[in-house]
Amino acid sequence: MIQSVETHATIAEAQRAMGADAIYMAGGTLVMRDVNAGVTATRIVRSSDPVLADIRLSGDGVTIGAGVTMAMIAVHRDLTFLAPVARSVGGPQIRNMATVGGNLFAPHPYGDFAVAMLALGARVSVAGQSAAPRPIADVLRERGRIGLVASVQVPRPQAPADFGFLKASRIKPKGVSVLSIAAYLPRQGGRIRGARVAFGAMGPMPLQASAVERVLDGQSLDAATITRAAQVAVEGLDPPTDPLATTWYRREVAGVHLKRLLERMARG
Repeated sequence: MIQSVETHATIAEAQRAMGADAIYMAGGTLVMRDVNAGVTATRIVRSSDPVLADIRLSGDGVTIGAGVTMAMIAVHRDLTFLAPVARSVGGPQIRNMATVGGNLFAPHPYGDFAVAMLALGARVSVAGQSAAPRPIADVLRERGRIGLVASVQVPRPQAPADFGFLKASRIKPKGVSVLSIAAYLPRQGGRIRGARVAFGAMGPMPLQASAVERVLDGQSLDAATITRAAQVAVEGLDPPTDPLATTWYRREVAGVHLKRLLERMARG
């Protein structure tokens, strides 16, 4: 049973107020479900810090506050490359509440936005820490003890075709994902330089597909390369069995969906 709700002026103050009996709430799409079920902590901590809703350009990237919602991303002129990802998250009501920070902590079948962040090589700033932003892969591995996320720094693709996202779901248009895939394939002289590919629902958290990246890196995105990448799609991944799909099914369809995404990116 919730005993108190605290709102702090800064995210750093909210971080200091956290403890074993507290949970932080931003949009509340998952926290309120647990509150209604009576399975959450006894204190809710919030913050009114305006930095949480800030979106600002920074060199070749953009810094997105942890409290920025999917609806805000979907209409922002500097985030058009992320708009399809944001629009894939639930319906309009969910997008009005679901936040960037919350997506980093959301368990499958939620958190598809985190898959895109992983593929893009985003870096995460944690409230109250003066250290350099941390690689998002580290944050995802340690998300049960990382603290409160303040913002996410995201590289911006130089060309629209360098980034792609695919969400496979059984219910259209706003069903939860059976799996999701994001790919960031910067190209120089027609060849991929620094391939990053991430899967959702193919392990306990969003994971990079290292085998796929090795196949793609240094190659042109042609039919032969795409076929080879699809063949190793599940190498090193450990898809679960859950109410949405079995391990066998995810292993069978992962390469099919990866091939579709890469073919779409190849067409530009």
